[in-house]
Amino acid sequence: MNSLGFLRRPWRLAAEASALVIAAAVAFPLYWMVLSAFKPAGEIESSEPRPWTLAPTLDSFRRVFGQQEFGRYFVNSLVVACTVVVVSALIAFLAATAVTRFRFRFRTTLLIMFLVAQMVPVEALTIPLFFQMRDFGQLNTLGSLILPHIAFSLPFAIWMLRGFVKAVPEALEEAAYLDGASRSRFLWQILFPLVFPGLVATSVFSFISAWNDFLFAKSFIISDTSQSTLPMALLVFYKPEEPDWGGVMAASTVMTIPVLIFFVLVQRRLVSGLGGAVKD
Repeated sequence: MNSLGFLRRPWRLAAEASALVIAAAVAFPLYWMVLSAFKPAGEIESSEPRPWTLAPTLDSFRRVFGQQEFGRYFVNSLVVACTVVVVSALIAFLAATAVTRFRFRFRTTLLIMFLVAQMVPVEALTIPLFFQMRDFGQLNTLGSLILPHIAFSLPFAIWMLRGFVKAVPEALEEAAYLDGASRSRFLWQILFPLVFPGLVATSVFSFISAWNDFLFAKSFIISDTSQSTLPMALLVFYKPEEPDWGGVMAASTVMTIPVLIFFVLVQRRLVSGLGGAVKD
């Protein structure tokens, strides 16, 4: 047993070292972004960049919060992301329950359509969506950002939640009905808490997708800048002739904070959700 453990140890050390290298590679761009947000303009534009600064400053953050519309962009992003998370989670939960618990015609075809819809690149559908939003009169509104994100987040959420709903034994549902529970009571008081970790996992992906969206915001918010979101605010600091990299990095740092807060709040549920931890 000891010799087997000795043989396994180098592989374990190699795996841990690889994990640390990958984590460092992933975290370094975030570190550089935050560092550049606190660097003076002279150090940011220096031809010899250094991975530290001895003169941190808040000037870049003052320029960001000094922008007249920055607070509005922040609130717009929050409204879009939260609406997408709540609505997509609710629809995905009901749809996953329907395709898992009920037998009806074309059920398999419907599931395949969900999977095919997930394969279509978002960029390929942007122009058709633009004309659709124009015909519906939704251009320059937050609805033009909310509706596409709900539509694109649903296929993944339904497929993921389907596994959670399927893992709940049907005997539990039958026992609930024998005890006098109605279908709605079983749905919301028994099934919903069991698949909640899966809802959290899908909500994280929906939140990040809606929060970081630039393509739809740039395509559907044409003239009414009061409906813009935070990714569009970055353009204020980026000018081809004289880009304000400090402002871009500071705005990006501020934009990252809500995602980190959301992740910290749901991390325990997220781990169990990604692991498919539904107990019988």
